[in-house]
Amino acid sequence: MFLARKLAGFTLLMIAALLPIRGNSAEAAGEVLTNASDILALSPERAAHAISVSLTGVVTAAEPGWGGRFFVQDASGGVFINNVDGVPPHPGDLAAVTGITMAGGYAPCIDRPHWEKKGTASQPAARVPTIERFMAGNEDSQRIELSGIVRSAFTNVDRLGVQLVSGGYRFRAYSPIPPGINPQGLVGARVRIRGTAAVSFNAPLRHFLTIVVYAPVVSDFIIEQAATTNPFEAPLTPLSGIAQYRNAPPSTGQIHVKGLVTYRRPGEDLFLQDESGGLQVKSANAGDFSPGEIVEAVGFPGVQNFLPVLEDAVLRKTSDTPAVVVPAFVSTGELQVGMHNAQLITLQGKLLDRLTRRVKPAFGGMAGPKTVLVLQGTNLVFTAEQEPTADDSFLTSLPIGSTVAVSGICLLQSAEDGKTKSIQLLLPSSNNVRLLAKPSWFTSQHLLMTLAVALVVILISSTWIVMVLKRNSALRQLIHERELGRKELQQAHDTLEGRVRERTRQLKIQITARKEADLQSKAVLSERTRLAKELHDTIEQTMTGVTLQLNAVAKLIEQNPETANRHLGLARNMVRSSRVDLRRSIWDLRTRELEQFDLATALQLSGNQIADGADIRIKVETKGAARPLPEIMEENILRIGQEAITNAVKHSGGSQLFLDLEFQTENIVLTIKDNGHGFSPDNCPGPNEGHFGLLGMSERAKRLSGNIAISSTPGVGTTLTVDIPTEEATITRRAVHAGQSGEAIAYEENIPDTDPCC
Repeated sequence: MFLARKLAGFTLLMIAALLPIRGNSAEAAGEVLTNASDILALSPERAAHAISVSLTGVVTAAEPGWGGRFFVQDASGGVFINNVDGVPPHPGDLAAVTGITMAGGYAPCIDRPHWEKKGTASQPAARVPTIERFMAGNEDSQRIELSGIVRSAFTNVDRLGVQLVSGGYRFRAYSPIPPGINPQGLVGARVRIRGTAAVSFNAPLRHFLTIVVYAPVVSDFIIEQAATTNPFEAPLTPLSGIAQYRNAPPSTGQIHVKGLVTYRRPGEDLFLQDESGGLQVKSANAGDFSPGEIVEAVGFPGVQNFLPVLEDAVLRKTSDTPAVVVPAFVSTGELQVGMHNAQLITLQGKLLDRLTRRVKPAFGGMAGPKTVLVLQGTNLVFTAEQEPTADDSFLTSLPIGSTVAVSGICLLQSAEDGKTKSIQLLLPSSNNVRLLAKPSWFTSQHLLMTLAVALVVILISSTWIVMVLKRNSALRQLIHERELGRKELQQAHDTLEGRVRERTRQLKIQITARKEADLQSKAVLSERTRLAKELHDTIEQTMTGVTLQLNAVAKLIEQNPETANRHLGLARNMVRSSRVDLRRSIWDLRTRELEQFDLATALQLSGNQIADGADIRIKVETKGAARPLPEIMEENILRIGQEAITNAVKHSGGSQLFLDLEFQTENIVLTIKDNGHGFSPDNCPGPNEGHFGLLGMSERAKRLSGNIAISSTPGVGTTLTVDIPTEEATITRRAVHAGQSGEAIAYEENIPDTDPCC
């Protein structure tokens, strides 16, 4: 089954490798290629130009798993046909093929083919290339003939697959299954195979990977020399003797050995040991045997790292009683000349380093930690490695510098002169490591840590001393500068104090009398003028409006009661507005809040009084550097704030009201924001419906050369922003102008909750 899976995987690899690499150029005008050798002679760039092709040849290979693709060969050579998803011909068909050239993933081939069967023909004569030329990939798509020794054989559905070795090279071949053949009986046989060479490659890089031969008929698979009937009946060879001289070596090249299993790596290899030594045996069924069992192996001698191995081995268990091999202590001198390779030995050394990483075994199994120990022996450095197993903390807990004894399978790497380059021990388990002595505390690691700590302490101390010295120097300089400044300030203070006393005596008599009379007269005149205009512009005008509305009611009460009720509602609103105007006119006679508190506190107190009994929280915050403002500015900002708070309490339906009073360099900005249900400013009732609140706030802002902006969305809330410039002279002139022109400020109170705004 394992070999069958390998065959299926190889087939899929071939299909993927043969996918087209199409050119983008247009078809070369007027040029037609008529034989395979001309196509193969094209460069990849030239083949990508989609040159027309028309040739006739014999189909040499068309495997069922190729999706319609096939090879065809004429008198000049063979070429691959990229017949994607098309109906494939059969080997031996004489096919007329037309199409275009393509670069292919390795060699040029024919794309977008149209083929027609012209009859049948015998397979072309196979040429016999050198094994070096064949393994270099130069015979791709050609029908060739090669011979070799079978190393392994398997079947899959209707195909026989064999691994062949020829001239030191390995390659794979497939053919129809010969009748009565036993795949295992082919191992060791010399066979000759005729078929089409197909290269497997890396398409993005156009690199050769390996090569396979496909024989189309049974007669193309020829057994030149049969294998030994039972290679296990051949004489046993000592494990240490497979690479030694033999006057009459076996005709098939197979060697029969026997030994005790000391270590195994499933799917890869196992290690045998007898009285003569040890041997690494490579076999696909290495995992079927356990350490301690005595097994026989038949395989082919090979060389790896200039040391002998047994390749492509077939194993079988013996009836001998399992035994245990005691690892032997060996000298480093023997290891350095290549002795004890693949044997179970024990070495002693000091732990220099350790590497642990979690890996998954190459041939299945659960992932686990793979630990590599780097050890220092008497006069050499070697490694001890444990394959991935279940979590085992013993090896990872060994302190660096410990003296340990490790027992494992010795794997050497030798140079061409036979001298050992490196030594590696394969540990069956952590039990093969014994701690002989723990390291002294004065290890290089501890010394480095101590030195690092000392350096850090010295660095911190030096830095602290430098900082203290710099701060002391800066402090002395600062004290000196402050002392000089204090003396200069005292001198200037004394001079200024004398001048102030002198000037005070001169102005005291002149200013005192005039100042009091002048201020009192101006205050009385200003207040009387303001009050007269306030009453004239608000209460009198409101009473006039009420009279007009009542006259309209009297005329319409009988003819049109609905219109009369509307005029009556307007009259009621005007009366309410008049009451508010009268109350605030009385409040304006004396702003008690501003006499006792600053503007922000006055806004907070007024808001708390207005919202008393309502389920709304009012919060006032001040931004910037707060400073006293002209009286007229503070009073108008306070009134605008009171009006906005009243409207929010009555109509917003919100639970929170935020007032931000920001003192800027050239402006005072009051922002009032609620989280109520909002309204549409375009549809807000105004003075025509008896609502004067927004008009009054706007007129107050204009008196101070400011402006008001309202932002509101139904369901979101309302934000009112008042922006007042701080130029006192401009504000005063505009306020006086507003009083002389008779502008009126309207207020509103007790508006029904259904009104969206004031």
